[in-house]
Amino acid sequence: MGYSYDDQNIFAKILRGEIPNATVLETEHTLAFRDIQPQAPVHVLVIPKGPYVCYDQFVLEASDAEIVDFNRTVGEVVKAEGLQSGGYRIISNAGEAGVQEVPHLHVHVLGGRGLGRMLQPAR
Repeated sequence: MGYSYDDQNIFAKILRGEIPNATVLETEHTLAFRDIQPQAPVHVLVIPKGPYVCYDQFVLEASDAEIVDFNRTVGEVVKAEGLQSGGYRIISNAGEAGVQEVPHLHVHVLGGRGLGRMLQPAR
């Protein structure tokens, strides 16, 4: 399956500096910033700077440097936000069935309170 990247999505605009963000951490290949509609006391979005739609595309097509930088940035966000001891959740939605709202790879790092069960059993 091929992926078509829309360079007008909100995260692409953030990366170009057209929309401001509350940066938590920025590296050569990655940007982490606070979600504008937080679902937990800590809710940080981590995005690669490259034009990747979802996680599987990223890990199959990105350079080793981009993949390492992205994953290390997630770890640095967890550490910087003090989530190591209390626990946290990392979520990445992909595609329509995964309820992906922005067609640019992003992971949500959530924590700071009990988060409950992630999914309910199918009925």
